[in-house]
Amino acid sequence: MKIMPITALRDTVKISEEINKHREPIIITKNGYGDFVIVPIEQFESEGRPPMPEERHRPRGPRPPLEIMPMMEHGEFLHDDPALHRPIPMMGEHRRPPKKNANQADDPLGFIRVGASSIDVKIGNVTHNVEAIKAKVIEASKKGVKVLVFQELALTGYTAGDLFLQSRILELVQNGLAELEEFSKDYDILFAVGAPLHDGISLFNCAVIIHRGRILGVVPKTHIPEYGEFYEKRYFQPAPKQTGFIHINGEPYPFGNKLVFVDESYPKLKVFAEICEDGWMPDSPSVFASLSGATLVLNLSASNEVVGKDAYRRKLVSINSAKQICGYVYASAGIGESTSDLVFSGHHLIAENGSILRQSKLFENEDIFADIDLDLINHERIRTTSFSDSFTPRMVYIPFDMEIPLQKKIERDYPKNPFLPAGEIDLERVSSILKMQAVGLATRLKAIKCQKAVVGLSGGLDSTLALLVMVESFKLLNYDLKGITAITMPCFGTSKRTHDNAVKLSEELGVGLLEINIGDSVRQHLSDLGHESNVENNAFENAQARERTQVLMDYANDHGALMVGTGDLSELCLGWCTYGGDHMSMYGVNASIPKTLVRYLCKGYAILHPEATDSLNDIIDTPISPELLSTKKGELAQKTEDLIGPYELHDFFIYHFLRYGASPKKIYVLACQVFEGVYEKEVIKKWLKVFFRRFFQNQFKRNCLPDGAKVGTVAISPRGDLRLPTEAEAEDFLKQLDFVD
Repeated sequence: MKIMPITALRDTVKISEEINKHREPIIITKNGYGDFVIVPIEQFESEGRPPMPEERHRPRGPRPPLEIMPMMEHGEFLHDDPALHRPIPMMGEHRRPPKKNANQADDPLGFIRVGASSIDVKIGNVTHNVEAIKAKVIEASKKGVKVLVFQELALTGYTAGDLFLQSRILELVQNGLAELEEFSKDYDILFAVGAPLHDGISLFNCAVIIHRGRILGVVPKTHIPEYGEFYEKRYFQPAPKQTGFIHINGEPYPFGNKLVFVDESYPKLKVFAEICEDGWMPDSPSVFASLSGATLVLNLSASNEVVGKDAYRRKLVSINSAKQICGYVYASAGIGESTSDLVFSGHHLIAENGSILRQSKLFENEDIFADIDLDLINHERIRTTSFSDSFTPRMVYIPFDMEIPLQKKIERDYPKNPFLPAGEIDLERVSSILKMQAVGLATRLKAIKCQKAVVGLSGGLDSTLALLVMVESFKLLNYDLKGITAITMPCFGTSKRTHDNAVKLSEELGVGLLEINIGDSVRQHLSDLGHESNVENNAFENAQARERTQVLMDYANDHGALMVGTGDLSELCLGWCTYGGDHMSMYGVNASIPKTLVRYLCKGYAILHPEATDSLNDIIDTPISPELLSTKKGELAQKTEDLIGPYELHDFFIYHFLRYGASPKKIYVLACQVFEGVYEKEVIKKWLKVFFRRFFQNQFKRNCLPDGAKVGTVAISPRGDLRLPTEAEAEDFLKQLDFVD
């Protein structure tokens, strides 16, 4: 093998001549360190290919020592094993097209089922522990689990003490790993087991990653605790800085704390492992792995239990998954560990991007499973552009190949109303949201030195919430509530119920009330247009909405007031508003409040303010209607949800589409699971198609929205969260729904 200095790169002709002459790799060095390797084309083509199926499970035998060769400055490596022809591909490089999950029918929609498990370990009884691991793998495989993590040092027990120094134990560990490698041939599940391994010089606390008859790699613990009840430095050395190989039964395997395991057929799945203390440290190895693309972090732990530690552990796992924007699966030691000085609870946790998806009960060795959403993780990383600003170290990418089906039932909990807190009405949350809305309006009023505001009050939910926000805003500013004028503007479609509720609510809240009947004005306007009086079309409806907006704007101008808008997030996403009518205002307080949350806030306000309970409760119970078609005997002629679909469905669609960039198929699958027994699948598909059509067709309305503060994580201001061209088309989104059942 020829070695040349980095300056040789200036003469590429000479390099070409040398490599063709000697037919051997050339190492290019700088200051004595290899920066990259140049190989003959024949060697690259023959040894750079993936392993053939018959090569994956070859007979055991001695192999020559191997090296890892850095290939590119941004830290990608190629592991070239002549005996196995088993490459570690560079990130983003595909030497073959994915053969699985390649079409829509096979698409798992980003979901990967993971599990955390701890065996009832027997200290020093490797044979028993290996059998227990096998049983857990078989059980998890039956449940569709594709990635499973066991506790730290599962093969021996974490509390084995000086048994770690016994050659017999270390020999049994190597034999046990060989047995697990052979056993795994029949199971398409990647699992990580904890084991002590030595390299002839030092002993390491390791995570061994196994899949389908192969030990893919070995990850040593980086941070070795030696404080309080921990004394691991008596036995173990920290992970070496250099990635290399460790031998198990004479076989070399990739070894280091920079190994990322990548599914070639579904490269969204990139797995990294760290061990217990590593996850508690500020420079956790998983942080650097996540910055290098790892989407799923496994933590093999033996965290002992003391009072309050479970809550701290839960926060730690949650924060690790949040700051790394990853899935995080944590398995801890439990039953069977020595209780001479410590007690272990078997506390398992599965987290995703800050949310705890599952956790086990303490002291029960309860296995847990959940579906991590890799699409969600990738979406959050893409939109969080600062995530990629951080330093990314060199990592080694090791390929494996796994079938990942779409599960019949997604193993995680999705709320029907994602914008609402779970359970009973959270009055603290209600007060917090109303306070944010009120502060936004108060800041605008102070900035323009205005102590008057006007709102169109219909007796419906949106205008009611807008009025409540105005009242709270005036209270913050110590303004006279009589500076608020609620204007009710009955016309052809106004029902007695909504009219009376508007009047009653204004009186209960102590604000000014003005009634202006716009019927004659609208008739005159339509007559001027030559519109026939008996034709109740779009012009008939929109004329009323625009007349109301004109009245409110002109009244505000005439009295030096700010005209407050009422339109909510759901209506704006669906375009269920009249352009230049209720679409427009001088400040929109509900612009980031979806319809389901509007109702929730009104319910909460009714509890907090008994003086307005009667009118608020009746407004909440009134069917949602634009009230633009003529009433029939004083009753509503229109019900919005009959026309565009249930708002609880649309808010579910909006949340998953805008918050996480979910595809139509994924939204449909989730909605069918969440609303099972509430809506038929065909009904869900019908309204989902309506949502996508209306969302794309009405971007022109959202492109010129008035100011309004963002309150939740989903917002559509053209100056903030949503930048979308008016001409964007929905066709490809809708087509995907044609192929789902």
